[in-house]
Amino acid sequence: LAYPGMTALDLVGPHHMLSSLWGATVRLVARTRAPVKSDMGLVFTPDITFDEMPARCDVLCVPGAGSGVLAAMQDGETLDFLRRHGPAAGIVSSVCTGSLLLGKAGLLEGYLATSHWTARDALAMFGATPVDARVVTDRNRVTGAGVTAGIDFGLELVARLRDRSYAEMVQLLAEYDPDPPYHSGTPKTAPPETVALVRGMFDEFQKDLTRLGNR
Repeated sequence: LAYPGMTALDLVGPHHMLSSLWGATVRLVARTRAPVKSDMGLVFTPDITFDEMPARCDVLCVPGAGSGVLAAMQDGETLDFLRRHGPAAGIVSSVCTGSLLLGKAGLLEGYLATSHWTARDALAMFGATPVDARVVTDRNRVTGAGVTAGIDFGLELVARLRDRSYAEMVQLLAEYDPDPPYHSGTPKTAPPETVALVRGMFDEFQKDLTRLGNR
C-alpha cells in the first residue's frame, strides 16, 4: 500500500526483499495512479489503484508513517480498501506504524502485533496485544517494528514464502550485515536522555492517536 506521507524505507525495505522472489509480482497499490510523495520527499508511482486490485493477494503490506498514518487512519477509502482485501489476503502485514492502520481497519483484533516503539502500546486500543519484538508473527498476521525492521520483516516473509536457504541467499545478495556505528537503535540500548528526547517528539502524535483510537 502506498499513501501520502508514508515512510519510504518502510516500503522500500520489504519491497526489495519481496521483489527478490523469483516468479513473484510485487505491485504498489494506491487510491489513484497519481505519484505518491513520502514523508522525506521520495516520490513513488503506483502500479494499480484500489479499484484495480485483484480480489486476492498473497501478501498485503502496509508501511507506516508519522502524520501520514494519522491521515490514512481517517481516510474512508483507505480503510474500506483494507477491510475489503485484508480478510482475503494470504498474509496481512505491516512495518512500523502501519500496524496502527491495520488496527484501525479492524484487522489486528485478537492478534499479537508490534509497531514503532513510540506507538507500540497504542495497538491495545484496537484489540491487539502489543509485543516488544522486531518481527511478530501470529497466524497470518506479520508485523515489523520501526522503519529498518522492515528489512528483517521482508526476509522473514521470504523465508515463509520459500524457505530459510532462499532467504539467506537474498540476505547475502543484499549484503545485509548490520554493524551500526552507535548502539542507539532501541530504547533498551540508547542513552536515557536520547530516549526522552525522541519520546517527547511524539507527544502530539500520541494525543492525536489516542483521539483516533477512541472514535
